[in-house]
Order: sequence, then C-alpha cells, then structure tokens
Amino acid sequence: MENKAHAMAAGVFVLGLVAVLVALVVWLTRDDTVRNIYELSTRDPVSGLQPQAMVRYRGIAVGKVASIDFDPKVKGNVRVRITVDERVPLTTSTFATLSYQGVTGLAFIALDDKGESQVALTPDNQNPPRIPLKPSLLSQLQDRGEAIIGRVEEATKRINTLLAEDNQKRIADTLENISQAAASANQLTKSLETNLNPTLKALPQLVDRTKDTMVSVKGAAGDVSRVAKNLNNTVVRLNAQDGPLDRLGDGTKSLSQAVESFNNATLPRLNRVADDTSRAVRRLGRAADNINDNPQSLLFGSGGVVAGPGEPGFTSPAESSAQP
Repeated sequence: MENKAHAMAAGVFVLGLVAVLVALVVWLTRDDTVRNIYELSTRDPVSGLQPQAMVRYRGIAVGKVASIDFDPKVKGNVRVRITVDERVPLTTSTFATLSYQGVTGLAFIALDDKGESQVALTPDNQNPPRIPLKPSLLSQLQDRGEAIIGRVEEATKRINTLLAEDNQKRIADTLENISQAAASANQLTKSLETNLNPTLKALPQLVDRTKDTMVSVKGAAGDVSRVAKNLNNTVVRLNAQDGPLDRLGDGTKSLSQAVESFNNATLPRLNRVADDTSRAVRRLGRAADNINDNPQSLLFGSGGVVAGPGEPGFTSPAESSAQP
C-alpha cells in the first residue's frame, strides 16, 4: 500500500514538473509581435529557400517565410508568402531580392527601399499586397552566363592569335628596338649633359644680369609712371574750367566774331573805296591820254586846236587881221 502511495506521489511530481517545463517553454517562446502578410511572385528559381526562412529588412530580421507554392494569378511563377512585422516602414517602392547566407548557402528574403516613394504599403491579410522580387546577383550571372562564356572564348581566341609564333617574333623585335632606342637615349642624355654643363655654369651670371635688368626696367617703369601722372595732371589742367582750352575757345569765338564783323562792315567799304579808286585811275588815264594827244590843252584849255603853219586850215595873223 505504501509502495503504491510512493509511486503515485512520484508520478504526480513528474507530471507537475513536465507541466511546469512546458509552460516555461511556451512562455519563453511566445511571440506577441503582430505581423502582416505580403506576397512575392517571380519566374526565377528560388532554390535554397525554405518555409520559416528569415526575412530581413536592410539586414534586420523582421519576419519569416510563411509558404512557397505556385502563383495562381500568373502561370509559371512561384509565389512566396512572407509575414513581416507591422513596425517595418514598407512603401510602394519597397522591393525584395533572394539572398544567400555565406557558409550554409541557405536562402533568405532581403527587403530594401531606394526611397523613391513615401506612400506606405497598406497591409491586407485577406488579399495580401505584392512586393516585387528582383533578380539576385547570382540570377543575373546565370542569365548572362552564356554571353560571358562566349566573350571569354572570343577573348581566348584573340589571345591565342596574339601569341602566335609570328607575333612573338615581332614582339621580340619590338623589344629589341626599344632596347636600342633606350641605349641611344642614354647616349644622347650624356652628350647633352656634357654640352650643357658650360651653359648651366653660366646660368647664375645670366640670372644676376637678368635681375639687374629687371631692377632697371622697374626704375624705368617708375619714371614712365611719373611722366604719365604729370601728363594726366597737365591734361586735367588744360580741361579745367576757365583753363587754357576754355580761354582758347573764347579767343577763337572772339576772332570769329571779328572776322564776321569785318566781312559785314569793313569789307563792303573797302570794296566801294576800291571802286572809286578804279574810276579815278581810269579818269587820270584818260586825262593823260588827252595831254599826250593835245599838249596845248595845258595852255589853251580843252578847246579846238589851231592849225599850225603848213597844216591844213592854217591862216596867218595878217590875213586874219585884214579880213575885218
């Protein structure tokens, strides 16, 4: 009877201990985080991705993969449902990529956002919104693998052609020519050094002379500056009010007025005097001509000329006295 009582007590103790452990495990593993459902659809393979795989937003674990199946809306695509913490700032420009962990090679969903949109992605667990799943780097390499291999083959063929025997000989000849050119350049450098040494030695003296010349030029520049300053002052004085230029202008104006007065008053008078003088000269000329023709006119006046002996019309004084 006592053995049954001990066995009963031991069984109750074990059951109680198991219940406490289960409750502790449930309490420690409980998850009160509210998550929303989103869908991803892609035509690329999702090898390595399993349900309960991690979902990370910029490296932070924010959810898990809920399920993986075929997309009923797009034939041939794979649909991946994920649950994401509601605190994650998902927007309409958020996208997903399939990434792989380093050593294990297990795949997980990486969410990212370029900040192209500030509109929040509205969750709807009945009709989950879709986040675009962009090809990963590995998928891009797989898609471009054939093109890369073709280019590698083409490059290999070109390298083989370049390394043919004829080309190798040409390359060797080219290297030999380069070596000879380098030797010639070394000889030319030595020759230049030999010829330039006297010139290099004379350079300090030339530099000193150049400095002296620059000092002289600087002094001449100072003199030119002073001359220019004096010339500027002279020009300012000439252009000053009541200065020489203004006085010269006034004198020119007075001269112009005098010339105008001479033309208007004095010149007509001179013209009249000249006319009177011309008439007097003509009269004097006519008088001289009359005296030359009849000198007696100086004694007898300007009457008729009496004919002399031997001239027609001459009468003696006796005859003239007898006639009366």
